[in-house]
Amino acid sequence: MKSTVEQLSPTRVRINVEVPFEELKGDFDRAYKSLAQQIRIPGFRPGKAPAKLIEARVGRGAILEQVVNDALPGKYSEAVTTAAVKVIGQPDIEITKIDDGQQLEFTAEVDIRPEIALPDYSAISVTVDPIEIKDEDIDEQLQSLRARFGTLTGANRPAQNGDFVSIDLSATVDGKNVEEASATGLSHEVGSGELIEGLDEAIIGLSVGESKEFTSTLVAGDFANQEAVVTVTVGTVKERELPEADDEFAQLASEFDTLDELKADLRERVGRVRKVEQAGAIRDKVLESLLESIEIPVPDAVVKAEVDAAIHDAVHGLDHDEEKFAELLESQGSSREEFEADAQKSAERSVKIQLLLDAIAEAENTQVGQEELTERIIFQAQRYGIAPEQFIQQIQEANQLGAIFADIRRGKALASIVDRVSVSDTEGNSINTAELFGSESGETIEVDDEDDDIEVIEAADVNALEEAASDDEK
Repeated sequence: MKSTVEQLSPTRVRINVEVPFEELKGDFDRAYKSLAQQIRIPGFRPGKAPAKLIEARVGRGAILEQVVNDALPGKYSEAVTTAAVKVIGQPDIEITKIDDGQQLEFTAEVDIRPEIALPDYSAISVTVDPIEIKDEDIDEQLQSLRARFGTLTGANRPAQNGDFVSIDLSATVDGKNVEEASATGLSHEVGSGELIEGLDEAIIGLSVGESKEFTSTLVAGDFANQEAVVTVTVGTVKERELPEADDEFAQLASEFDTLDELKADLRERVGRVRKVEQAGAIRDKVLESLLESIEIPVPDAVVKAEVDAAIHDAVHGLDHDEEKFAELLESQGSSREEFEADAQKSAERSVKIQLLLDAIAEAENTQVGQEELTERIIFQAQRYGIAPEQFIQQIQEANQLGAIFADIRRGKALASIVDRVSVSDTEGNSINTAELFGSESGETIEVDDEDDDIEVIEAADVNALEEAASDDEK
């Protein structure tokens, strides 16, 4: 087989392939064998009819069509491997010549990863905010911990911000009752903003048994994005009584004997989280600096695929109703054109990041071990609240295991160059990135590309500020 490559653009090539018919002998044999099982010829058992009789029955053209269709994927892959091109996506294949008995010729146009000239990382300089741990931060964490050990008691007064209430809800749109917006005995924390807009403001000041009407835009159901008249009735009002912040509470809520020891531990935890946040800021700044300094051509077809996916997902959530989609955009002060322009911009950035990090990973020979892949899968499963086995099954069915592998590799690639970048804080202090990115601390660096944001996650601090011994209503 002979193949040549034409560079059509920095991100697209045309591969011209010539295949002698003698290389198709195995494909012809398989085609005849397959047809022999399907065709019944008198005097011959299934699968035993000679090739000439099969050809006479179905025609040479049908044989050639099956052979070519079966052979093309393998020959295309062989040509890609021989040419050592880094393809992206599916090719557009065109058969240009079939000289029966002599030669098969075809072309394949396909997007490729562009050549990216990586810079001298030591010439990059970024500045981030310094790590600050304020007394208010510790007080906030202590208050949150006290709230988790608080008790709810009835309040003989109108509802206030922070109270826990049970409420009944009903709603109408143009006088029509909205069943999906109705609820009875619904528990709600006033001020949490967890339910519909305007609810908290309506509840404040209401006593048990009192009602109030307000208008709000519904976000789901048949009346989504329409203004509704909502009625809320308060059933009960409870306030949360917090335990005193003293040594006794420290012993109840932690392994420490004194409140001072508990506060010191909270300060240490907040400090670790602040380091994680600073590491994330460093990675973001380094990535932005690279994107600004390097010319990265993007394959149009890949960008278009991402834009089409974004539009499909948005419309799919509205039952593919284009009119509802237009109404939603209008309610947000936008339009279809603006949505598509934003999707285009986001897709271009996403593809550039992927191409850049893949180029760095290749240059740095970044490897991903099975243990790292397993850790990421477990972390993702916990994030979505499902069992790891179920998550693995889902990603395998969606053919997403390769994407997770690529995410890990890209994150490691970026982390591998950060220590060559000059990093300081806004106060002029130099920052030792080795302490933040694993060389000395043993931290694990993760990348979350769902929104193309680079995150650093230290395993010990994933839930550092969310530990609790009871829920809010215990």
